[in-house]
Amino acid sequence: MSDRLPVLPQYLFPKQALTSFAGWVAGKERGSVTTWIIRRFVAKYGVDMSEALDSDIASYASFNAFFTRALKPGARPLAQADLISPVDGAISQFGAIEGDQIFQAKGHRYSTTALVGGDAALAAQFEHGSFATLYLSPKDYHRIHMPCDGRLLRMTYVPGDLFSVNPTTARGVPGLFARNERVVCVFESARGPFVLVLVGATIVGSMATVWHGVVNPPRGGEIREWRYEDQQVVLRQGEEMGRFLLGSTVVMLFQAPPLDFTPDWAPARPVRLGEAMANYPSA
Repeated sequence: MSDRLPVLPQYLFPKQALTSFAGWVAGKERGSVTTWIIRRFVAKYGVDMSEALDSDIASYASFNAFFTRALKPGARPLAQADLISPVDGAISQFGAIEGDQIFQAKGHRYSTTALVGGDAALAAQFEHGSFATLYLSPKDYHRIHMPCDGRLLRMTYVPGDLFSVNPTTARGVPGLFARNERVVCVFESARGPFVLVLVGATIVGSMATVWHGVVNPPRGGEIREWRYEDQQVVLRQGEEMGRFLLGSTVVMLFQAPPLDFTPDWAPARPVRLGEAMANYPSA
């Protein structure tokens, strides 16, 4: 069966309306109804509440509060590596950027320029560099942390579609991660600039960063940009940088030469925040 057939219904769904409604529901405080919804979600997806800072399901006033729950201190120790996984999730793809092309799935590639919202000058800095795409499933911890120390240079909101970002959709929708709504964050590190992209999806009510708060909504048809070069927004490796209100994907770009990824990394392999992702190649 063609990989495109399972995703055909997504072209017909009113994804914007569904996402707006889901965001509204998730933000409501409905007492026992909210607790019932969370309890069902935990059971359905096997969420491990023992590692949550607050493991009491009934204490969460809204589904969003539960979904963006904090972890207990020490739940995710940081590996000794130049770059660590910024999230809990699963590896979608990773490796070398071929010119300006990023591998999405068999038969599908997309350009770095498209991913960052059309900024060819920014994209050119990552030619022949490395990328990593990590998928967050519903059961995962949904805060995003820094893969390394970085100083924020700018943030860009890029409007787009709201397809699901699960592995089936990645195989069936061309240019998925450069097609969906996204927030592009550009940082400067000791080894040069890197990009961390938060990719939106169906029923992802919003994306937020620690320095800005909720970026979307509002949604609209225009690119919006914020500049931070004249500020000192500095985040250390492992510090929280943002969160998804309902699950999605992160894509990272690093400059050439290609990174030395951890040998046991492979597509579909689960990852946890703080584990070793890659090291910079030795001189």
